[in-house]
Order: sequence, then C-alpha cells, then structure tokens
Amino acid sequence: MLSHLTKCCIVGGGPGGAILALLLARQGIEVTLLEQHSSFDRDFRGDVFHSSVMEIVDQLGLIDSLFQIPHTKIYSAVVDSPAGTITLDFGMIRSKFPHLTTINQSHFLEFIITEASRYKHFRHIMNAKVISLVEENDQVCGVRFRKDQAQYEVRSEITVAADGRYSTMRKLAGMEPVALTRPIDVIWFRIPRQTTDPEHLFNRSKNSSMLACVNRGEHWQMGMFIQKGTYPEIQRQGIHSFQQTLSELVPEFSERFALLTDWKQISILSASSSRLKKWYMPGLMFIGDAAHTMSPLGAVGINYAIQDAVVTANVLARPLREGNVSLKHLASIQKQRELSTKIIQGYQSLMQKQIIDPVLKNKNSTVGFKLVKRFRWLRKIMVILVGSGFKRVRIQEKPM
Repeated sequence: MLSHLTKCCIVGGGPGGAILALLLARQGIEVTLLEQHSSFDRDFRGDVFHSSVMEIVDQLGLIDSLFQIPHTKIYSAVVDSPAGTITLDFGMIRSKFPHLTTINQSHFLEFIITEASRYKHFRHIMNAKVISLVEENDQVCGVRFRKDQAQYEVRSEITVAADGRYSTMRKLAGMEPVALTRPIDVIWFRIPRQTTDPEHLFNRSKNSSMLACVNRGEHWQMGMFIQKGTYPEIQRQGIHSFQQTLSELVPEFSERFALLTDWKQISILSASSSRLKKWYMPGLMFIGDAAHTMSPLGAVGINYAIQDAVVTANVLARPLREGNVSLKHLASIQKQRELSTKIIQGYQSLMQKQIIDPVLKNKNSTVGFKLVKRFRWLRKIMVILVGSGFKRVRIQEKPM
C-alpha cells in the first residue's frame, strides 16, 4: 500500500474543502485534498453564492478573476402566494456585494483548485474513494482510499471531513447527526431562460404546490417542494400532469415546461436539516454539511461550508505549522461556528413550518407570512441572516 505524509488531509473537494485547502496552502502548510469523483464535470445543485462568500473571495484578492467566469447577480427575490406577495431586497445587506451570485459550481471549484495549485504545498487527488480511517492510540491520523483499483494511505496531523450531507467520513467515524426538521422532498429540474424573463429569484405557490425558481443565466433552476414520499404518485399520474401543475404555478413558462418529456430530466432531493452534537474527535474535524446538513431553504449550504472553512483555517494554521494541534483547537472551531449554524437552521425550520408546510397541506397563510409581508424590518432580518449570516467571518492569517 502506497502512503504519504501531509500536515492536513481534507476529504471532500466541494467548496468548503477546496477553500480550506487554498487557505492552508497559501500559508505554507502541506495539505492534501481528496475528491471521490473523477472530474468536476457533473451537475451540482448548489450554485448560489451569498455576499458573505464574495467578501471572502475579495479578501483573497480573487474577486475580479472570479467575475470573469460566467455568472448572474440577483438583487431581489419575490415570493408570490394566494395570500399576497413578499419582495426581499438584497440591497438591504451592508456589503460591497449586496446580491446573490449564481456561478456554475464546477466552474467555481475549477477556479479555486487552479489557484491552490499555484502553491507547492497543495496536493489534489481525484477519484479517491475513502474506505477507512487510519487510527492509532484512539486518534485519527489519516485515511485509506482506493483509486484505480489500488489502495493508498494518507497520514496527517489533522483530517478534515468536508464530504457533504451523505458523509462517508461521518459513517466511518460512527458519528450520527441529530435530525432537526421533518423531511420533505424537492423535485429539481431546469428549463431554458429567455432574455425577456425577470432577473430576480422568485417563488410561486398555489393549490398545495410550491415552486422556487432561480435565475442561472442561460436557464432557470427550479425546485418544487412536495410532501415526503409523494414523488412516486406524481410519477404515476404522468409527466403531462406534472407539466400542467407547473403551468398553473407559472403560466408564462408553460411552453418551456412542455420540454420536460422524460422523468430522467428530473431528480429528487430529500430536504432536511441535521447537526452533529460534537463536530470533532481526536485527529478529525467535520465541517459543512458533514457537520450540519442544511435544507435547500435560503440556499445557504455551500456558503456556511465556506465560512466553516475560513474559521478552520484561522484556528488551525498556526498549530499546524508548530505541530501542536489539540482538541481545544477543534473545539474552538465548533464554538465559533455553532451559534451561527443553530440560528440559520432554526430559521430554516421556522420557514418550513410557517411557509412551506401550510402550502403543501393547502392551509391558509400563517401569522408568520402575514408579519413578514407587513413589516420591512422582518424582511431585512431575513435578508441579512441569509446573505451575511449571524456573524461574518474574515480571513485572519496572511499568506507567507
């Protein structure tokens, strides 16, 4: 079995893992990033980046280069329902970037990895499927992975699990997250976008159906919220019935909904949130969805993963250089990130109970919806909470 040593081994090459690898490599710290897929050329659901992430990229001095990649800036979101309309203005965010930014996640990852590759301390291994933890004296000291039918071992002072909501690392470590919300399902699909279409993000609800529509430049990414387990019945009723339901929600897109002719054009996502009670164990740290799975509400998942990555780099850079990473450092990461995570997950739970569940059960609008519609200050809180987070994070270490 081939083996190599590194200071930090990161499992999961999503936005959180990639940003963490870049931040450590910039500071002269040996880091190995393992990604189970063989390329970035695949369909991602998380393509919405908030102002908090744009500020981080700006701190890195990369914002102008990032904006050379095809992207869309979204300055508002409109929520339409039989009870009325709510407009959320992202201009309420006090930021140099008062908007959402949609960027194809594969392009974002290629951009970050390319930047990290400039540093000799960075190593990136694709098609690396982790199969076990390396443990000695009750401490994780690396992982074993399979690549091209051969087995390899990476030994490290600290291993960071950034491998998402279905985390393999979490299972290998025997860590079980606590469920926080009642699961619902989201039907994901896309349709072409025309130049005359609105620029803003919008949400429509009617007759037990709710559809979120995100402007991604050349197409609309759409997510239809449904009650858990009802997708097989929707399929049984046929694709034409599904098209009709969509057309009732957004009649102006009815001709484009007709382009959905096969269920293979559609995927289903279980939407729920959960959180580990403890995000670490000796030698192993969990961040992003591996530590706290987010629901799609507010499109916050990748943004909170990147914020986790920044705090992790801030805390671990010095002890990694000095070779004295301890549990207190890992506990500090959780302490700095846990309150913000609890607040946003609480917000997601509240929005599901106050807005989504009543629609899916065909009930009248709740007091919460009416209050948000009436009071601008509530809408401002929602926008700031989603766009910036409860507490903004900043990169503290300067590159060597």
